[in-house]
Amino acid sequence: MGADGPKVLCDLGGAPLLAHVIGMMRRLGAGAVHIVVGHGADRVREAFGGDDNLVWHEQREQLGTAHAVSCALPALGDADTALITYADMPLIHAGTYRGVLDGLARADLALLTADVTAPAGYGRILRDGRGAIAGIVEEADATPEQRAIAEVNLGVMAAKTKVLRELIAKVGNDNNQREYYLTDCAAVAVAGGLRVASSGLRDESEAAGVNDRIQLERAERILQRRRVHGLMERGACVRDASRLDVRGEVELGRNVLFDVGVVLEGAVELGDDVSVGAYSMLRDVSIGAGSVIKPYSIVEDAQIGARCFIGPYARIRPQTVLADEVHVGNFVEVKKRVIGAGSKANHRSYIGHRQTGAAAHVGAAVSTRNSDRPAKPAAC
Repeated sequence: MGADGPKVLCDLGGAPLLAHVIGMMRRLGAGAVHIVVGHGADRVREAFGGDDNLVWHEQREQLGTAHAVSCALPALGDADTALITYADMPLIHAGTYRGVLDGLARADLALLTADVTAPAGYGRILRDGRGAIAGIVEEADATPEQRAIAEVNLGVMAAKTKVLRELIAKVGNDNNQREYYLTDCAAVAVAGGLRVASSGLRDESEAAGVNDRIQLERAERILQRRRVHGLMERGACVRDASRLDVRGEVELGRNVLFDVGVVLEGAVELGDDVSVGAYSMLRDVSIGAGSVIKPYSIVEDAQIGARCFIGPYARIRPQTVLADEVHVGNFVEVKKRVIGAGSKANHRSYIGHRQTGAAAHVGAAVSTRNSDRPAKPAAC
């Protein structure tokens, strides 16, 4: 990846890759989320150090995916249902995972498969003459005929823990990589007379894995398009869905407008009829009904009242509170300030660390700030 750290900590939509998968597991109601870590284990654990509901297991030797799963199995009871997935596949829907789990109602082992237009890099699904799954072959071990198969294994697997223990115990490493492949569990299951079921994807974009920077950018675009469409389904007007980035949680009122190039980060709450101008950024903000954020403005960690006008080219810094009908204009910067209703600062001012009453007017080039530094000597 060219990153200074483990791949699973690379940012996707404002959160590490691993965080997206953990979130899906919790949406499914997982009793526990077990994470097997290898390279950069300490950094990964540190990144999620505040989450006491994660169970960590270290794979000290990288001997393959079956070996990785075996590191976590001792912490699971035989009657538990284990759902196995990968941190570099962050786009799989909760409903798709649910389909894999539902497969256990008719089989002993359930897999997630897909027919994809570009199967390179995936293990191929092998089926017998009756169409039943007979096994999975990894690309490195596949024949040219097998590589032509379009149905691929996406790595997601579900089974009772007792079944997994028995299958993994029989997996060998007689392959080109000399690794213990989790995918071999399918063939072992068939050989042992167990039933293997498959479940498919809602859409092919879910199959997007992340192994390099190009794939990370593709995943970002897929995720952003999903999030923006979600806003539009809730009534937002978006000028260009490809030029709005959502990197947090957004609460919307009615008839909210987003122009091009807008970035939303953290917790963003927008009231009815809010308009966000081109190339503006909002981070951890609450904005009241009817307010207008004009182009090229930055608003972060602030509370904006109703019917306010911000910008263009304004910066509202953390701990700022604007009452209703406040105007903050061109090249005005506000920090740690409470500004009363109806007040205006329209031109090139810095307003910080104080409180402004209602209906005040701040003139051009005014600076209000605090300072505990000694007075500077007069210039020569």
